[in-house]
Amino acid sequence: MEQKKIDRINELARKARQGPLTEAEHRERELLRREYIDSVVGSLKGQLDHTYFVDDQGRKTKLRKKEDL
Repeated sequence: MEQKKIDRINELARKARQGPLTEAEHRERELLRREYIDSVVGSLKGQLDHTYFVDDQGRKTKLRKKEDL
């Protein structure tokens, strides 16, 4: 996510603490928050997809999703 969008989320959060947001600002904040959350979750999933466990014998085992067990 671009730093510009993160800065806008923070700007809207500060404005919301000072007083109510307009309906357009509220919608914008929700859309930006959703985009940020999706970005973080996608990054975490990508990192976990490349995670391996190494046992005592040095064998690598790929991390699997819980429903794959």
